[in-house]
Amino acid sequence: MNRLIAFALLGFSTLAVAEEAKVAQAQPVVEHYTYSTDLDIAKVISVSPTQDVCEVVPAQMTYEDHQGQRHILEYRIMGNGCSNG
Repeated sequence: MNRLIAFALLGFSTLAVAEEAKVAQAQPVVEHYTYSTDLDIAKVISVSPTQDVCEVVPAQMTYEDHQGQRHILEYRIMGNGCSNG
């Protein structure tokens, strides 16, 4: 009986590790934007909030291209913390 439980637990842990590996593969690699980046944006999924600082900060946009592939694009943006006066 103990062997049966041990094999069952081993089977569940193997499935959990396989599922984690599948999720890790599904997460797209962060691409860094340059002026020569060729963008194919069919649908924007999300955009990170802009920080409340008065300097250039990184931001990310998650989008799908026309083939349905998901991408994460990192770019630089001016923060929202600047005031005129």
